Amino acid sequence: MSYLGIDLGTSGLRALLLSEGGKVIGAAERSYTSQHPQSGWSEQDPAKWTEALDAAVHELRERFPAFADLKGIGVAGHMHGATLLDETGAVIRPCILWNDTRSHAEARQLDEMRDVRSLSGNIVFPGFTAPKLLWVKRHEPENFARIAKVLLPAAYLNFYLTGDMIADRSDSAGTSWLDVAARDWSKSLLDAGEMRLDQMPRLVDGSEAAGTLSPSLARSWGVSADVTVAGGAGDNAAAACGIGALNDGDAFLSLGTSGVLLAARTTCRPDPDSALHTFCHAVPDRWYQMGVMLSATDSLNWLASITGSTAPVLTAALGDDLRPPGNTLFLPYLSGERTPHNDADIRGSFLGLGVGTGVTDLTQAVLEGVAFGLRDSLEAFEANGTSLSRLLAIGGGAQSTYWLKLIATALNVTLERPKDGEFGAAMGAARLAVMAHTGAVSEDVLTKPEIAETIQPVSELKDQHDAAYETFKAAYPMVKAAQRSNKN
Repeated sequence: MSYLGIDLGTSGLRALLLSEGGKVIGAAERSYTSQHPQSGWSEQDPAKWTEALDAAVHELRERFPAFADLKGIGVAGHMHGATLLDETGAVIRPCILWNDTRSHAEARQLDEMRDVRSLSGNIVFPGFTAPKLLWVKRHEPENFARIAKVLLPAAYLNFYLTGDMIADRSDSAGTSWLDVAARDWSKSLLDAGEMRLDQMPRLVDGSEAAGTLSPSLARSWGVSADVTVAGGAGDNAAAACGIGALNDGDAFLSLGTSGVLLAARTTCRPDPDSALHTFCHAVPDRWYQMGVMLSATDSLNWLASITGSTAPVLTAALGDDLRPPGNTLFLPYLSGERTPHNDADIRGSFLGLGVGTGVTDLTQAVLEGVAFGLRDSLEAFEANGTSLSRLLAIGGGAQSTYWLKLIATALNVTLERPKDGEFGAAMGAARLAVMAHTGAVSEDVLTKPEIAETIQPVSELKDQHDAAYETFKAAYPMVKAAQRSNKN
């Protein structure tokens, strides 16, 4: 038997094929782009997702005979996206993505309403789904009037796979329509967002069997008619499943497009005022909290694009030995920021540029700015009474030893890098497929990876990075004021 984990990412789709014993058989990837019609807008055509999936599946079928024995599928997706369907199931408009900030006024309106934070467990961020729908109602009333269902990106792929409109609780917790403690849609939250219960998909846990692969896809893919489709997960919950983060004390750092500090919870203890997210986990009776910065490797990739280089080339120029903080400061707010500022309008800045500043100095500043942004999230956890002293490091940015040394020092935490292998959202999604098909329990499937390297803070540079972090924190209100003045 084999199992398919699908990671529907912001810039591409990854399909991972696992054996019955949980070993990686093979993988296929396809990329796509986002559209940015206006500043702060970010959209994708859902047809690109299904095209990418079909192409990846075709490659897996051609390369790996084990695909024919497929028994389960799990989908992980980038969260918060608003995919609007009419009564025929047709897409009404491009999906408004998680990093779209156009609905900041609507988010503020919802966030100020009574009981919205206490029920949803979170500040209402502009990137969440509910404010997007209010924006559509106000600015595209003809589209709003046609809405029969709102699906998150992963739920849309579930719809494509099964023909059923189903969503898992971990993904749905990021909509501002879900009562996170009760793990169910809230009529009060839906009323606040001017939506109806019948416009929501059916809820399941991520490890639950949510449907069966449609007969037409089963024939097209050359598999049996009884392939189980799991509930799936939001990308971060899936990543937690991929590295076995289930219980209190389990935590990781994801250094990807966005930067995430995530800690698993056995109880629901929201603290929305801190700008920490509190969401349902992909398995029953578990939750997680996370601090999120919107531009982590995105910041480095942006620098690479404007300098005509690549991220690996830029970071290689720094070597492996951690340097003292540089004289150039970077605020990594290219698309606004979530934790701790909840600020959709703030934008990134370089401070301290001089005639001698070179590309390597800018690279160091970008890496430091991202590290300090992650420390903002760490301090939010500590203010919530949660101490994170040891984190598993995953994501593309975790391939940079220099960056990990910097983060370990700036946060004063121990980082663990797993041995080469799959530990991201695609692995978590495939593990959820195993659970959904076999009925296996979480502890037997969602195991922790073997550690290849432990990275400790560089003690002799800790005080210097602490001082640089204080400068970083002080820069935000000044830059915010300057940008506000410039707009006026």
